[in-house]
Order: sequence, then C-alpha cells, then structure tokens
Amino acid sequence: MRVIKDIKSQIRLLFRKDKKPYLQLKKITGFIPNNLIIYQTAMRHKSLANNGGSHINNERLEFLGDAVLGCVVADMLYKRYPNKQEGFLTTLRSKLVRRDMLNKLAEKTGLEAFINYSGKKTSAHNSYMNGNAFEAFIGAIYLDQGYRRAEWFINNRMYKPFVDIEKVAKTEENWKSKIIEWCQKYQLDIHFETVSETLMHDNTTTRFTSRVCIEGVFCGAGDGYSKKESHQEAAKLAYNKIRRDKNLNNELIAKKNIRETMKDS
Repeated sequence: MRVIKDIKSQIRLLFRKDKKPYLQLKKITGFIPNNLIIYQTAMRHKSLANNGGSHINNERLEFLGDAVLGCVVADMLYKRYPNKQEGFLTTLRSKLVRRDMLNKLAEKTGLEAFINYSGKKTSAHNSYMNGNAFEAFIGAIYLDQGYRRAEWFINNRMYKPFVDIEKVAKTEENWKSKIIEWCQKYQLDIHFETVSETLMHDNTTTRFTSRVCIEGVFCGAGDGYSKKESHQEAAKLAYNKIRRDKNLNNELIAKKNIRETMKDS
C-alpha cells in the first residue's frame, strides 16, 4: 500500500509547477511529502513572530515530534539490546535525543539550511534552534505520513547513516564538567552540595545524596556510593533539564541579571 502511494505521489509531482520544494524535502526524507505547508511550519522559528510576522511557529510541532522521537528511539533500543536493564536504555536514549545530537543531525541531513528565523544566529540560537526544528520536522512527518513513516525516517535517515550507536553507548560523560562549562558560558553561579550520607544495611557502605543549584534555583539531585558519583548524577539531571526547559533557562538568566544589578547598585 505504501509503495502504491509513493508511486502516485511521484506521478502527481510530474505535473506540478512548484516541484523544487518537494524535491528538496525528498532529498532529506527519502519520500515526497503530501502537505508542504506543515513542513514549512516546522521550519518556522518563533523569532519570526517576535519580529512582527505571523504568530505561527514550530513549537507545537516540536512538542509532537519530541514525543514521537522518544517513542521510536525507546522501541529501537528495546529491540537492539534485549538483555540490557532499564537504566542503560534510559541513559542511551537520553544521549541519542539530546539537543547537541539533534543539532548535529540537522546539519548532517541538510535540514539546518531550511530553518527560517529572524536576526543573526547567536550561540543561544544554536543551543536550541536546530534541534527544536528537527523535532518539529519529525512532528510534521508524523502528521503528514503517519507513525510508521516517521519511524522509518528516524531509523533510516537519521541514526543509521550518521550515528554510531555502539560508540555512543560506550561514551562516558562528565556531566559535572558539562554543566559547569554551560554555566560559565552564560556567567551563571552554580553550587553543588552533598545533603545526606546514609549508612546502608551492611554497615560498611555509605550512599550519598547531592543536589545542584544554579543562581539559587534547585535544578537536580542525585545519589551515588561516593560524593563524586552523586554529584555526577545530580549534574546529569540538571543538565538535561536546563537543555530542554526554556522557562527554567529564562528564570536562571533573569536571576543572574537581578544579581548583577544588585551587585552594581
């Protein structure tokens, strides 16, 4: 049935005068889209609305695409690693869907060139815009073509050509270093605190609980069998949170501005 639909789409394309955008999308997706407008919406950054343009942007499609991507990657890893536990699968999924990974995929697939935005592309833009647009693009595929096509695109046009999943799985990350570097980039104060030390039932093992605050805002907590391990777990949760939660980012920047204003007064 899908093959027949694809053949019909190619035949219809022969008689279209506006072939170029359809062919450009086909180069990225591997198929001819039906509803061109929904893909154009996926590429529309909210800065265009802020600049006096249409209020239509890609945030709703981003929300949808994020859910579809998470489901597809979870299913892919569940089948690929039948003997791995939940913790391994959760960590690897997080690595595969995080913003820096999606940013790179937007560049490698050529999607980055089609993102519409207002003003210059700043480092703040780069932190989110490409990855957000990629999720919105997945949302567009889901609405235009259905779940199976979106699943096929994610597996065959994103990860298989561009990502060595085994290498990603073996990569150990220093989450504390990453979040400190992120805070230094935006000149934010960060503080790690070990809040408890619990002696386990064997009376020889101690479990530590730590938390991380940025600009006085609690951002994550983690446990471990050493202070270092608990700091890493707390940093991991906080890092993933700040990379995905725009409202939290705005709150942290606002608190930094208040701190600097009070310091100067």
